[in-house]
Amino acid sequence: EASNARVSTAVNAEARREVFGKIVAAGAAFLPAAANAAVGESPRFSVFGLIGDGTSYSEGGAYGSDQTKPTYSPYSVYEKAGKDSLYNKEGGGAMGDGYVARKKAILAETKNRLNNNFAYVEKKQWFNVKDELTRYMYETRGAVRGLAVSNTQKEMADDFFKAIETVYGKATTHDGAACANANAAAIKALDAFIATL
Repeated sequence: EASNARVSTAVNAEARREVFGKIVAAGAAFLPAAANAAVGESPRFSVFGLIGDGTSYSEGGAYGSDQTKPTYSPYSVYEKAGKDSLYNKEGGGAMGDGYVARKKAILAETKNRLNNNFAYVEKKQWFNVKDELTRYMYETRGAVRGLAVSNTQKEMADDFFKAIETVYGKATTHDGAACANANAAAIKALDAFIATL
């Protein structure tokens, strides 16, 4: 009886495979029609945007000639950055008012996160100290580097980065007093940097 059950199961599996195969084949037949076709139109094609229909999809191979706006470069499918771009430095230029305000808000949040570290050190929650330094510091580094213009500001930025690296290192070695001192030094370095803005 065991072998009869195996044969029966094998037959059912083949029948299921056939039905599934037919469903997939029927679905695949409709995919090309849904991709880029309209009823009554002949296929559209473009050879580098020079021959054929320049409005057809060329996957960036038309060197920008099939785009509605000028591209960033001949090899890009993206348009040049401008006031309508998804990301722009508001107010014009690299140091526009909106850009600076966003970066200063990041620095304010960084200070809040650094202040959280004192409680984590007291509780010996070293993973939280390290998490606070890794969760948001990518944004912080970008903000500090973006706002540091003069050589003095760049040196102050380096001092801040060294301080937070020390905090991370001391949290790794579970040295509470040194970690708290390094965290205080990081906050002091950040405050000194913000004062120059």
